[in-house]
Amino acid sequence: MKENYFAVIMAGGIGSRFWPISTQEFPKQFHDMLGTGQSLIQRTFDRINNLVPSENILIATNERYEDLVLKQLPKTTKNQVLLEPAMRNTAPCILYAALKIYNQNPDAVMLVAPSDHWIDDEGEFLRNIETSFKASQESDILMTLGIKPNAPNTGYGYIQFNRDTTEIKKVKNFTEKPNLEKATTFVNSGDYLWNAGIFVWSAKSIIAAFEKYLPEMTSLFSKGNNSWNTSDETVFIEQNYAKSENISIDFGIMEKADNVHVLPVDFGWNDLGTWGSLYNKLEKDTTKNAVVGGQTIFRDANNNMIKTQSKKKVVIQGLQDFIIVEKDDVLLICPKSEEQNIKQITAVAKEEFGEDYV
Repeated sequence: MKENYFAVIMAGGIGSRFWPISTQEFPKQFHDMLGTGQSLIQRTFDRINNLVPSENILIATNERYEDLVLKQLPKTTKNQVLLEPAMRNTAPCILYAALKIYNQNPDAVMLVAPSDHWIDDEGEFLRNIETSFKASQESDILMTLGIKPNAPNTGYGYIQFNRDTTEIKKVKNFTEKPNLEKATTFVNSGDYLWNAGIFVWSAKSIIAAFEKYLPEMTSLFSKGNNSWNTSDETVFIEQNYAKSENISIDFGIMEKADNVHVLPVDFGWNDLGTWGSLYNKLEKDTTKNAVVGGQTIFRDANNNMIKTQSKKKVVIQGLQDFIIVEKDDVLLICPKSEEQNIKQITAVAKEEFGEDYV
């Protein structure tokens, strides 16, 4: 029964690792990062909308992005946009969404997904979500999707699971981003999956978990139970949201709960967390150069990523393994090997150029 299917798209981040394209005023989820003709949030909404009715898809975002959301997602109404008046990590906005959804439909099952990830096989993704929805309807479980790792990546958290013949596995524990040695051990063991931050549960089960593991936050939000889906909801959130604890759903619930399960999945996932991960998803020429936007001539140049304004004519001579990104009157040139410094570069740019540029 698809009227019981709900989704929450998490779209509050700034994406500072994608500066200068991603800024506080216009973060990466609202950009067409791969040159597909759709922004990342539009692609995410349309993908989920193949399974979940559009009126049951909520967008959790910072209040400064309300107009961007409504402009880019014309199928949504103001009531579907959950505006966070303060940045408080993922647990508070997931509780807010769960209480709002439960008020609307006590039998609801809900998907929680980031707005800015890339998925190659959308059909497989939807089959995995439907499997998870059905399991969550039948049992009091908290589910996450675990990506089958293809390399010992140190940029992701890992999920250890019980190896058995069941499709959905019991989770043993979560590990934050490990060093390379530990990540290699994890991948070789076959007992670990990448944590993609994609969750499925019934509204009833996640609210019960909040009551057990984050009782103060639950008590705070429960004072608004008469205001969900009414004209009083916005006022209640504006007055109370900032009082909630600043904690992630992983730390607050998933690492503590004893009813956490994982579905191992393989649908061509990329979290698009850095310019390097974007480069990995883009088509490349014979010299491994990737281009979005302009027309580029490469001479004795390889393994570069170029993102410029549409139809910009660019010539690259003698450059290897660089990221070159242009947006309006800002140009970033950075070796791929040093892209972890882009957050610090952004801070320097803010100081030198001013707030408007970041």
